[in-house]
This record gives sequence, structure tokens and C-alpha cells, in this order.
Amino acid sequence: MTKIKKVDLAETSHLALSNRVNAIPEALSIYINQLMYDMRRKGRDVVALSLGEAFFKIPLFDFNKLDIEKCYHYSDSQGILELREKIAGYYYKHYNASVDPTEILISAGSKPIIFMAIETLCDPGDEVLIHEPAWLSYQEQVHLASAVPAFIPYDAPIKEFAKYVTPKTKLLIINNPNNPSGRLYSAQELKAIANMAQEHGLFVLVDEAYSDFIIDETFVSYASIVPDKTNALIVNSLSKNMGMSGWRVGYVISEQRIIQALLKVNQHLITCAPTILLHYMATYFDEVIAITMPQVREVVKKRQRVHEIIKKIGLKHLGGDTTFYFFISVEEFDGDVMDFALYLLLEHGIAVVPGVAYGASTKNFIRVSIGTESEDRIEQSLYVISDLIKSNKITHKGVMDRLDAMGFHKF
Repeated sequence: MTKIKKVDLAETSHLALSNRVNAIPEALSIYINQLMYDMRRKGRDVVALSLGEAFFKIPLFDFNKLDIEKCYHYSDSQGILELREKIAGYYYKHYNASVDPTEILISAGSKPIIFMAIETLCDPGDEVLIHEPAWLSYQEQVHLASAVPAFIPYDAPIKEFAKYVTPKTKLLIINNPNNPSGRLYSAQELKAIANMAQEHGLFVLVDEAYSDFIIDETFVSYASIVPDKTNALIVNSLSKNMGMSGWRVGYVISEQRIIQALLKVNQHLITCAPTILLHYMATYFDEVIAITMPQVREVVKKRQRVHEIIKKIGLKHLGGDTTFYFFISVEEFDGDVMDFALYLLLEHGIAVVPGVAYGASTKNFIRVSIGTESEDRIEQSLYVISDLIKSNKITHKGVMDRLDAMGFHKF
């Protein structure tokens, strides 16, 4: 019997993985959360200040009211009309934005929609300008699309955005409300961005995934600023705002030519969002919103109370009043913030996300999410964080040795 010669596939050029995928890191927030899950499986109590969601109490509505025969099959690749009509009505009622159902595409989460948008708008070598602090997957999706990410520092005023535009800039991405800082862009700021984009011939993608996590009426949708949606894409997460993050249902609002182009990409990558979830959300849209919105308001009120604790402790953070995140400065810590976050998790059982995930200009911050833990546990954790900032006992070697001893892989 002839033996098959063993080949080291990692060193065989024609069997190597793509340079694009090899070059990107795993998502840092998910890496931290995975460590947290692994520690919990080992019996460790961990305070989850790293999770990007809030836990709502939502009843399970009756699936028997749905047309189950339809739910077993493919549905409209653009998203079923009934749900697109619900979303259009919601944007008009709550955000004073006129949206036609034909200007909406629903897919399996806002993450793939953002990637499909970058693929649709950008050719290899085009620049995508991203305002920091920026959700960590923007730049890696840009890399995967063979475009080039470029960045606007977090402290750059919007009136200076134009100086970061180059002849290669094709797209500007902003997150409103912002994850991780909770910053809200005003109508005046959004108008300035729209004018700049028109002047320089740019597309603008506004990620509005946290649009409901606001108590008052201060949120302004980009869809109301650019009503004809020329060169504008507004992305949102239906499942996140409904408190159903795990259902992965997102949508994009844009002009017809962009929607039709995105539809082609969606057909080849996704086909359609899960049919049963689309019909469920369309059928119970108003009921779910009526249940989740009061809970959204309570989360934001909780944020206000935690803000008072942060001020009492004396922790510095970026300005912002919305969502369930704080972006806390640890600039007084004499060391690497990644080591700080890992030490905090491994030694104190507190999970946060290092600020380097959100941009080079915010490497001395950590993201703290308050959506899933009690205020008492959050307050206790913030005191630990404050004490640790002043500590000089954290070493990179010590943290790496601790990871090894616990059997966890390094980032």
C-alpha cells in the first residue's frame, strides 16, 4: 500500500490561506468575551462589562399565528414587504424620516450589510475614512474588501473632517449613537458631514444600530438629513433594538441604485434573512416594540446613574449620554492597556474591552458596557478599575504566564 506523503500545509504556498484573512486579527471584543465564557465554564464568577447588548425580558409570542409553510422556505431577498413597511413607518413616526419600503434591504444582521456596502461602493485601493472611536469591525471589513482604512482621531472637530479626505477617499463611516462612547451627532453636525460629502463626492454610511437607546428626542437620523438619500446609506439593527441580538436581523436604507446593487451582493452571499424571523418580527413588530422600549429607557436611565458613580470615583471618560457604554480613560496606567484588561479579567474577574480595538487615537481607553450587570456589581468593578489604574504591578510577562497557566490562547 502506497503511503501518502505528509505535507506541511502551512508552508505549502498553493495551499496557504489568503493574505487578507491572515492579516486581520480576531475581533478583540469577542476574544475577551470568549475568555469570559471559558472562565465561567471553569466555575469563575465574572462581571460581564464587555458584552455589547442589553438583556430584556421579552415573552415568546405564538408561532402558530405565522404561516409556517412560508416560513420553511426562501423569501424576498430584499426582505419581506410587510417588515419593510413596518420599518419605514417606524422611521417616519420616531425619526421624522420619509422612507419608502423599496429603499430598504433587510439581511442577516447589520454586520454583513456593512461589509456588503463596502464591497458595493469600493474598489481595491479606495480609502474608507472612519471616525474614531470606531466599532472594531469597520476597519477589518475594509481590509477584507481590499480597500484601505483611514482614520479621523476621536478629538478632531467635524469642521476639520475635510482635511482627512484624500483623492482616494470613497466612503466615510460614522456610528451614531457611537459605540463605544455613547456620543450623539447633532443635526448640525450631520448636515456639515452631508455638505462635506457632497463637496468631495463621498458616500456616507451612518451606522444607527443604537438609535433607540436614547431617552429624549435628541437622536437625528441621517435619513432625515438627506431625504433623497443620495450617496447615503443608513444601517440599523432591528434585532439589537428589539432586544433580540442573537436573531441577527439588520437593514439598510438608501437610494434605489444602491439598494439594487446591494441586492445583487445579498443574493450571492445571504439569499435572504431567516424567513421565520422576518415573519415573526413583522407579525409582532408593534407588540415587541411596546415591550422593549420601556426597557430601553430603563437601561439609559441606568446609564445616567452609573455616570454619577463614575464622577464620584473620579474616572475620566469620553463625553456621551446615550447607549449603555462608557469609554473610560486609563491613561494614568503605566503600561499596555491590553495587559491591563487581561489582568483585570484573569485576576479580578471583570471583563472590559481595550480601547485599541476602537482606534489608534483611543488606545488608552477601555470600553465598559453596563447592559447586563447590576448597578452594585458595576460600582464595585469601577472601584477596582480605579485602583488598578494606579497600580504598577502588572507586567506583560505575568499576564502571558497567567494566560498559559489557565490554558487560554493569546490574542
